[in-house]
Amino acid sequence: MAKLLTGKEVADALNKETEEKTKALKAQGIVPALAVIRVGEKPEDETYEKAILKKAEKTGIDVDQYTLPQEASTDEVVETVKMLSSDRDIHGILVMRPLPLAIDDEKVCGALTAEKDVDGITEKSMAALYSGKKDFFAPCTAVACMEMLKYYGIDPAGKRSTVLGRSNVSGRPLAMLLIKADSTVTICHSKTRDTAEICRNSEIMVVAAGKAGMADSSFFNKNQVVLDVGINVSPGGKICGDVDTEAALPEVYAITPVPGGVGSVTVSVLMRHVAEAALSSCQSPDPRA
Repeated sequence: MAKLLTGKEVADALNKETEEKTKALKAQGIVPALAVIRVGEKPEDETYEKAILKKAEKTGIDVDQYTLPQEASTDEVVETVKMLSSDRDIHGILVMRPLPLAIDDEKVCGALTAEKDVDGITEKSMAALYSGKKDFFAPCTAVACMEMLKYYGIDPAGKRSTVLGRSNVSGRPLAMLLIKADSTVTICHSKTRDTAEICRNSEIMVVAAGKAGMADSSFFNKNQVVLDVGINVSPGGKICGDVDTEAALPEVYAITPVPGGVGSVTVSVLMRHVAEAALSSCQSPDPRA
């Protein structure tokens, strides 16, 4: 049976690191603060927000919540982002996405300053990621996957990795991080032919396609490490990933569970990013001086 790569141990280690950072900052009179902007009342957004609040309390991060109505306009969301971007007491801003279809996502992302973009959604953040620089933050989910590999001693260098999914939230940024770690990476998507064969020949497989159980027994091999990024709800109401876990357990070397895998680490990465943004802000000169 496969080794389960659970997220709790990884998250605990990251939380401890963040707690130490926040204590040092508070000793200087700086309280790391995150602003969470949510539009509407989507259950998945509310669940994520609750997880953020719980993790923030543990790590010493302040959280300000800004909930706009479902019918909010693009201008209203943009003004909220601009207001928080100019607030020096706020160090990180998280916009819950995807936003309602009526809202221009590009305009919202464009209103956010890269220094406070703790989830890698601005053009500057993405440019830094794709150029291999460390100027800004990469998306939390992609970083969480890399932290999982690091914690469990799985070195991507020289290995064949396959990423299922090409979104800017998970698939593409994770592919960039794997390349930076010297892995040879293939990205599969809805138009890819022979996806199962490509995956079956990989040593690391990351599934971030947004479709429950899409990776079945034809995708696996005995030496494979599988990271399941998907969060779905089964017909029976249970949380499940993009991988058919029952089929994978006897067929792969190691796998992350859902729930209890990458998702729990993602929130811890977010908290670390906020603490690092606060540290960076106190090292930068005040433009008002």
